[in-house]
Amino acid sequence: MASAVDHVLLVEEGRPATAEHPSAGPVYRCKYAKDGLLDLPTDIDSPWQFFSEAVKKYPNEQMLGRRLTTDSKVGPYTWITYKEAHDAAIRIGSAIRSRGVDPGHCCGIYGSNCPEWIIAMEACMSQGITYVPLYDTLGVNAVEFIINHAEVSLVFVQEKTVSSILSCQKGCSSNLKTIVSFGEVSSTQKEEAKNQCVSLFSWNEFSLMGNSDEKNLPRKRKTDICTIMYTSGTTGEPKGVILNNAAISVQVLSIDKMLEVTDRSCDTTDVFFSYLPLAHCYDQVMEIYFLSRGSSVGYWRGDIRYLMDDVQALKPTVFCGVPRVYDKLYAGIMQKISASGLLRKKLFDFAYNYKLGNMRKGFSQEEASPRLDRLMFDKLKEALGGRAHMLLSGAAPLPRHVEEFLRIIPASNLSQGYGLTESCGGSFTTLAGVFSMVGTVGVPMPTVEARLVSVPEMGYDAFSADVPRGEICLRGNSMFSGYHKRQDLTDQVLIDGWFHTGDIGEWQEDGSMKIIDRKKNIFKLSQGEYVAVENLENTYSRCPLIAQIWIYGNSFESFLVGVVVPDRKAIEDWAKLNNQSPNDFESLCQNLKAQKYFLDELNSTAKQYQLKGFEMLKAIHLEPNPFDIERDLITPTFKLKRPQLLQHYKGIVDQLYSEAKRSMA
Repeated sequence: MASAVDHVLLVEEGRPATAEHPSAGPVYRCKYAKDGLLDLPTDIDSPWQFFSEAVKKYPNEQMLGRRLTTDSKVGPYTWITYKEAHDAAIRIGSAIRSRGVDPGHCCGIYGSNCPEWIIAMEACMSQGITYVPLYDTLGVNAVEFIINHAEVSLVFVQEKTVSSILSCQKGCSSNLKTIVSFGEVSSTQKEEAKNQCVSLFSWNEFSLMGNSDEKNLPRKRKTDICTIMYTSGTTGEPKGVILNNAAISVQVLSIDKMLEVTDRSCDTTDVFFSYLPLAHCYDQVMEIYFLSRGSSVGYWRGDIRYLMDDVQALKPTVFCGVPRVYDKLYAGIMQKISASGLLRKKLFDFAYNYKLGNMRKGFSQEEASPRLDRLMFDKLKEALGGRAHMLLSGAAPLPRHVEEFLRIIPASNLSQGYGLTESCGGSFTTLAGVFSMVGTVGVPMPTVEARLVSVPEMGYDAFSADVPRGEICLRGNSMFSGYHKRQDLTDQVLIDGWFHTGDIGEWQEDGSMKIIDRKKNIFKLSQGEYVAVENLENTYSRCPLIAQIWIYGNSFESFLVGVVVPDRKAIEDWAKLNNQSPNDFESLCQNLKAQKYFLDELNSTAKQYQLKGFEMLKAIHLEPNPFDIERDLITPTFKLKRPQLLQHYKGIVDQLYSEAKRSMA
């Protein structure tokens, strides 16, 4: 951290290990908080104020947009204004109160992104009611659990989700009394609801139950609970993360600050594309920010097949993504370039390497190759509609080659971030013009301070003279207040005022943080060797032949096995070279020769990145079906759900161990 003073400031020296606690490294904050962490002005008490002030400034600006489909034909985006959305939120908020939901009570929002989702959220904020997002991918059991755990008495639901919520009514009848559809409801659904002693309303019906009086809205306080956001988690029941008004409000100001210093603050000319789940902190806080600036938010149709078509229709100026989306974008562009002919591909590669080389030398994006930008790279912007000046990435680390590719797109600044629901979204972010931060998640946001805590059992030392490594710990003004009704879980992660994230990071020389591992995903093999499985999966994922991988081991076995989803084209190419039919993907995955080929290639990658002998795979199963949310194998942010994967593939894992032991005998 010798030159870390460039981007972060030392706040507090580290502390040595004690009998109770491992050593903890120095405390740092970013240079944009040199005079103290960013905090709320005294006159801001709630995120509702951001919206109500924006309505006064920009009443007739376009706020929320969607594409309507008629006769199987999709039309252009149609919009409602800030004033229209505000008036709707006031009426809906009043209607919520008429159903006996008072300030401090909980109201659920269950469905995919749409204007009604945001209006329902703002309606809750206007009345000081805690809104509880329900993932539309969580499933009935988790929805029932959350409704009961948060004591939700009224829930807004997407039109197509009404039947789903009615199906779990029996298990939550003591709490849930009112269901409001984002759209229409049928007479059959009304009758079913009546039989289950729950009131069911269409959006328009419910709106008419409220009034437009905003003079008597309840007073909000900074410490009031704004939302309880349940994390899907990779184990056990969802945890309800409590975020108060102050945490969300100051995070909005923090986003504005970092956009201002890396690109520019957003305004009424900006358009944001909403497709990442609003039930997640990442997209939700970003939308609250854009709506505080008078920007427009356009929603996708909810069908991944038409995602890029919606992007082209909206032409957003800011695009938030996750690595999976950017990876597909990169692959699509590179495929087109390869298909344009060998000469064009060679010209592109030359231009790309030239510009990338100049950026690595310290040239800004604009200075690195202005002539080549005009000749070669300007068209790359068209993939996202042609107007995006800011690209943001979160949820997981971007592959380095994808991040470098995105950074060369002219007039589009890329920032990669890191955060958790517990940190109200982003807690680290890269600085768009600082190329040394490629491969990292950047510096702490202005609302938090960070330190590393040593993890001796994994060999991570926060005081290492080489590279300080350890568990990332956070404290600050945008942090959560605890887990709802779970003080035991809160006490496990909030220690002496520090939130222990469970993620392993290492400080870089420029003061940025790099995520390298996950503390919880470690286990011991029978010979006593510790395995950091997420780190291994990241390494094996560098093999270009695979799409997904899950690695398994336990303390009763001495070696590792894996379930691998192969890249379809890769296994079909192998089939053609080995006189096999490339048309039957499932049969190819069962082919023993194909399995050996993929195992050998994976272990070749392992050797290339100098993995140890016990970290090599001894057997794999080729899985034709990608790990998905529908089978509960991954979270909505694409993290592996290990207990569920083991349960799903238990028979296959047992068979892999049995066959591997026979071959080793």
